Amino acid sequence: MATAEGPMLAQPVHRTLHFSGYEWEIRQTVGNPRGSRNLYNPANAWVDKRGFLHLRIAKNAAGWTSAEVDLSRSLGYGSYRFIVHDVSQLEPAAVLNISSWDDSGPYREMDIETSRWGEPTGKNAQYVVQPYYIPANIVRFTAPKGALVYSFVWGPGRVSFSTIRGSTTGSNSDMVAAHAFTSGIPSPGSELVRLNLYVFDNKRSPLHHEVEVIIEKFEYLP
Repeated sequence: MATAEGPMLAQPVHRTLHFSGYEWEIRQTVGNPRGSRNLYNPANAWVDKRGFLHLRIAKNAAGWTSAEVDLSRSLGYGSYRFIVHDVSQLEPAAVLNISSWDDSGPYREMDIETSRWGEPTGKNAQYVVQPYYIPANIVRFTAPKGALVYSFVWGPGRVSFSTIRGSTTGSNSDMVAAHAFTSGIPSPGSELVRLNLYVFDNKRSPLHHEVEVIIEKFEYLP
């Protein structure tokens, strides 16, 4: 016997997700990172059955849509560690930003960024203590293929960044890049960890394909 199907119900929009033992808020509003207007779609951020976080840039009728999640609470000084799967092949217009950010201002922004900023050649990653236009506040390096452990240790008057090959801390022989900043270091406030995958607006090298990044784990130690 045939049955009539009722109207399909819209899928609920999730405003938060749980990743690595923490609650994260999923961005749903328009953003303007680095002067590039981005639409954010909550469907572009999810956690799989293994507990890994996926961030995606996808296309819909409105154009490219990006992904961002923000930690729901401030953690302050301490050690922050992120295990990130291969990001070496990101298109030049894609940006993976791992940062601290305080909406209440001052922004207390410190960044680990993977991007070529629209340039097809050259180094593809950087450590930054904002403002980035001060030469001493930015160090660029090349992120190689494979999984990487990005980390920063934040304390009074100092933040130390490092990048290590693989998915464990390993030895110094696995070190890709490391740098300590001691000038202009923010003190704790209402900053949150922000994980943002977005499109950098560059007319010479626009984005051509969808992008997906997997962050396996986040760890924090006071």
